[in-house]
Amino acid sequence: MKPALRLLLALFLAPAPALAQAPAPTPSASSEQEAGDVSEVDKDRLGPLRERIRPVSGHLFLKKGRLEVSPSTSISIRDAFFTKYVLGASITYHPFETLGVSLRAGYAIPTVAGSAQICTFSEGEGGITRGCRSPTFDELDGEAPGQLTLLGGLDVQWAPIYGKLSLLAESFLHFDLYGIGGVSAVQYRGPVEGGGSAPAFTVGGNVGVGARVFLNRWMTVRAEFRDLIYVERAVQPATTLRNQLLFELGVSFFFPSAYPES
Repeated sequence: MKPALRLLLALFLAPAPALAQAPAPTPSASSEQEAGDVSEVDKDRLGPLRERIRPVSGHLFLKKGRLEVSPSTSISIRDAFFTKYVLGASITYHPFETLGVSLRAGYAIPTVAGSAQICTFSEGEGGITRGCRSPTFDELDGEAPGQLTLLGGLDVQWAPIYGKLSLLAESFLHFDLYGIGGVSAVQYRGPVEGGGSAPAFTVGGNVGVGARVFLNRWMTVRAEFRDLIYVERAVQPATTLRNQLLFELGVSFFFPSAYPES
């Protein structure tokens, strides 16, 4: 075969060169937003909830260095003879945010409890019959235990828990929870030697838990549940250990009323 013919045949059978492919364009962030492809983070950053729901941090209410004055009312719970209504007040100084020292006093008004009963037994033709009735106050006065008249004490408060509750996703309810422990002075009416009754004093202790709900930066609503433990003289036996459960509800005012945040 002629050389010119072989060269022409080689050029005809040679493979065609591969076409270079241009790199695909990388989509930009602006093109994604124009196309509607927005990440979840961008949705939170750009969404309408950012302006409507704001983050909440820190304490709305500060107690350190402030004086708390709190009038209150209390009621005794599960008392066998006397239900007590206590009108009282407390003054608490808070040297630290979670610690307070409290001085309290109260005047108790005892009334006959609904569970108190006087039962008598009589013998008749049909045998022994039993009759029960509610006693009068004069029948229990100075005879039944639990007839408190005055209360006082020195307590220590420890409030390790500060919390917030969301209300309708736009406002928050601030509160704290605390424990109570201290010594108590108790005046009660009890029997005396030779008959009759008279006021008597004793000492004891109390433990409990409480909660404050903050209405603003200087006012709160307060609730406590206490167990008052003391020794009382009784007709029989000579002395008895008493556990008196008390539920207390009060309003607290903090001074100074305006306190700068730290």
